[in-house]
Amino acid sequence: MAKTKVNETAYAKINLALHVRRRREDGYHELETLFAFVDAGDRLSASNAAQDTVQVVGEFAGGLVDPFDNLVAKALGKLPRSEGLAITLEKNLPVAAGLGGGSADAGAVFRIVRERFGLPDDWQERAASLGADVPACVESRTCIGRGTGTELEQADDSLAGTPVLLVNPRLPLSTGPVFRAWDGADRGPIPQGDSRSIALEGRNDLEAPAIELCPDIADVLAAMRGTSPFLARMSGSGATCFALFENETARDEAAACIAADHPGWWQMQGNLR
Repeated sequence: MAKTKVNETAYAKINLALHVRRRREDGYHELETLFAFVDAGDRLSASNAAQDTVQVVGEFAGGLVDPFDNLVAKALGKLPRSEGLAITLEKNLPVAAGLGGGSADAGAVFRIVRERFGLPDDWQERAASLGADVPACVESRTCIGRGTGTELEQADDSLAGTPVLLVNPRLPLSTGPVFRAWDGADRGPIPQGDSRSIALEGRNDLEAPAIELCPDIADVLAAMRGTSPFLARMSGSGATCFALFENETARDEAAACIAADHPGWWQMQGNLR
């Protein structure tokens, strides 16, 4: 049995725009979002094994109490293979943070299995059964999501390479309560155009309800906007916020400034894929 190890990054997901249109009778929400991915995130290493195993290490490993109740183990269970996989997950992204960390981990598992064994024809359905943003996380490329987020459309790469700073106040925020706090007002569809235009002209309809539940988000946004990015916004249902900059020097200076003023906040630097 080959023991060659494969390494894969679970790219942090951000929502450059997130427009919530309506509550659905099935309990989900109809939305339109522009997914983008940072070239950093959790790290997975995998090697062939007699049976599937999952080990979790890293700064935020404690956020996953039961390693077999996380999306890595669940993704493995969705994908038929001729051999097992022993996976070590280095959890660098905070849990319940609006970065799709678990979904990104699952997406990385799908890529590992695709490289080693191939994926079944219905892999999109299998991915969607794990979470609405898992299909987007499999390819981890800028795209538009509709419906619950599983109906994907290709988007252009006009923001690829853009320097990005992620900041989280180290406060978890579950998705369910944020959606329940949404006021139900349809503020219109996401704009048309290239990804940069959609991001700049769009909005995040969950930002206001998230701030009601976690006021520290407003402090993070104020600090980020004070560093003069060309866009700063909350990602997903929070509490992580992102800022986009014209160059890496501006991003790095912003990161240093925020770290000095708020040493307790978590942050990650990278570029959009």
